[in-house]
Amino acid sequence: MKKIFIASFIGLLGLSANGQYQFEEKINLEATPVISQGRTGTCWSFSTTSFIESEILRIDDKEIDISEMYNVRFTYLAKAENYLMRQGKAQFSEGGLAHDVMNSVKQNGLVPQVAYTGLDAGANTHNHAEMVAVLTSLLDTYIEKPTKQMSDKWKDAVNAILDVYLGPVPSEFEYEGKKYTPQSFLKMTKINPDDYITVTSFTQAPFYSNFILNIPDNFSNGSMYNVSLDEMMKVIDDALANGYSIELDCDVSEATFSARAGVAVIPLDDSKEKEALTTPMDEKEINQAYRQQLFENQETTDDHLMHITGTLVDQNGTKYYKVKNSWGDGLANGGHVYMSESYMRLKTISVMVHKDALPKVIRKKLSI
Repeated sequence: MKKIFIASFIGLLGLSANGQYQFEEKINLEATPVISQGRTGTCWSFSTTSFIESEILRIDDKEIDISEMYNVRFTYLAKAENYLMRQGKAQFSEGGLAHDVMNSVKQNGLVPQVAYTGLDAGANTHNHAEMVAVLTSLLDTYIEKPTKQMSDKWKDAVNAILDVYLGPVPSEFEYEGKKYTPQSFLKMTKINPDDYITVTSFTQAPFYSNFILNIPDNFSNGSMYNVSLDEMMKVIDDALANGYSIELDCDVSEATFSARAGVAVIPLDDSKEKEALTTPMDEKEINQAYRQQLFENQETTDDHLMHITGTLVDQNGTKYYKVKNSWGDGLANGGHVYMSESYMRLKTISVMVHKDALPKVIRKKLSI
């Protein structure tokens, strides 16, 4: 069942002690509860898993808590192989992108959270600092061996470390009284990883081409469809209007992005950055050239992935996007950030959507 909730209330949302923002919710798509990624750099899996959960709700009206760490585990193995084959001349870190989850889903399937938590016994939060340090040390040891010959046991060694910290992956499990394998569970959810594409907007590649965006976390060299800025925003808006939520990769390093305040804005007056977190004001008009300038001088960087589930307007009529974060529900707006249209235009790196969400004219230009 496809559900779009249209709300008509206007209310003070208490963004801070002195908050003056008032929001009217326009679109509120179905999504699972906000949870925390803990002390990990796995926002890419938490946000993409949330996106997949909303897709399951959209496609089949089933609410399923999908395991984030199942596909994180397989992605660590893929990153380890990439790091070794490039002899350490690549990034090995906790970061990743949405297509890394989809790549893993296609190859390894899905499992519910109850079948694989990725938590140590007795733990209730994730922390990958020690695990990544141990993995990095192991990989560097293989790379730096005096003989320059890597043991063929590296994959077994990496898997053993992942088993210790995250747990062995299940080959089969029971869910709601039925037995599944990860692939049969994926089939049950009706998710087809090939149905999802990534869209971006940068001028270093021709519009309507499919290119590899060179950012640090794109270790797997995932390709993205390139469109104009206005077209990227149309992809976002049309998708939401038609019941499709969106996976978002963006820059959150700005002083005017605040999970604590619950807003992300680009004020017209740079001297009013602090005030803009509590009081709506005029914002900069963002064009393609300015967006490109900030990306090329690295003022816009690939920082964080989240999940867009709706839209709102403030009391001045400014449009915002309801963005589900993965830093827990104890922050403003129950763990959501209300991101202005200006912020979205300027600071979005890319978005992932179901290909059927694309406007027909853009889909034709991309030959999809």
